Formats: sequence, structure tokens, C-alpha cells
Amino acid sequence: MKTINSFETENLNLAAAPAPRAARIPIVVKLAFTAFMAVLVPVYWSKYGPTNFLYFCDLALFFTLAAMWLENQLLASMAAVGIILPQLVLWCGDFAAHLVGIKFIGMTNYMFDASHPLFLRSLSFFHGWLPFLLLFLVARLGYDRRALFGWTAVAWGAMLVSYFFLPAAGAKLANPLAPVNVDYVYGFSDAAAQTWMPGWAWLVFLLVALPAVVCIPTHFLLRKFFGKPAAA
Repeated sequence: MKTINSFETENLNLAAAPAPRAARIPIVVKLAFTAFMAVLVPVYWSKYGPTNFLYFCDLALFFTLAAMWLENQLLASMAAVGIILPQLVLWCGDFAAHLVGIKFIGMTNYMFDASHPLFLRSLSFFHGWLPFLLLFLVARLGYDRRALFGWTAVAWGAMLVSYFFLPAAGAKLANPLAPVNVDYVYGFSDAAAQTWMPGWAWLVFLLVALPAVVCIPTHFLLRKFFGKPAAA
């Protein structure tokens, strides 16, 4: 009798156990993005150098890769709250304006510069499609409200490192493709530092303006539309 009861109890426990959660990010998307990263990272490292990965958009690539495989809501949300708005408005907007012959901010001038290798410019198209990929991820995984503070901390750290340890705007480097003025901590031009205010004041301005102008509005929009996790 004890053996039969034990067998029945085990069956009931197995029946009550929750089924494994289905993957919310299709495997084909994970593999395609991983393949892209497997090409981009070594190419960018050899051509631009490791400091290039301190740009917000490049940091977002690594957050996106981890978020995909881990199906981690917070990591996807951090990348989304940090780069969706500037990439859509500034990069995509500037690229579209350039195509129709309108001068906007010049952020994508390099995409039309024949002195830059065509292959490198083609890789850089991720700036245009990554925001839409991140919208897809937060639609599938949901938006984590902690992302606002998490990405702000990451962005502040990147800007402080760029300001205190990396080449300033206008610096002449042995590698002409190596980045200067990473994350625009010296102004919006790589050729020379801004002259509107002292350098330290510009840095403080960026530290305040980034969350206030970029992250907080994006946070409220993502929280409104994707605040609850999607069903598996």
C-alpha cells in the first residue's frame, strides 16, 4: 500500500509541476544577432580599437546580446531606454536627411564618406535597425522600470571614463579611425572641443541632460506600453 501511495504521490507532483516556459525570443533571431556580433566585434576592435566599445550604441549591443540569450527583461530594458530615442531621432533622422540633401546634425556624415571602408559603413547600419530590435525585445519580455537607473549609471560611467582617460576632440592619433571625443564628452564635433562653456561644465551638462532629455521620456513611454511582462 505504501508503495502504491508513493507512486501515486509522485505522479501527482509531476502533474502539478509547471511546464517549462517557452522561449519568448525566437532562436533564429538569437542566432542571427549573435552572428552579426561575431563579425562586428573583431572587425571594430581591429579597425577602431577597444575604446570604440564605450559608445552608448556599442554598449547597447552587448546588453542586447546578453538579454536575448538570457531572455532578461532588465538588460533589454536598459539598452532600450538608453538608445531608442537618440538612435531614431538623431542617427536615423540625420541619415534620412542626408539622403534627401538636407543638412541636419552631421552625425552620419561618415556613412557617405568614401574614405571610410564600405564594409565598416555597412556594419554601422546597426544604428538604424537596433532600436526596432529593442522594441521587439521589450514587447516580448516586458519593460523593467529599474532600467532607467541602471542605464543612467552605465552611461555616466562611460562618459566619465571617456572624459578623463580617452582622447579629446581634435586629438591626432596614430590610427586615424580610432575614436576621439567618445560619447561627445567634449562637444558634438570630433574636430575640436566646444567653446560655449568650460569643459567640466559641458560634462556636467551631459550628465544631467542625458537622463532628463533622453532616458526619462523614453522610460515613461516604455513603461506605458510594455510595463507588464508579455505572456510566454
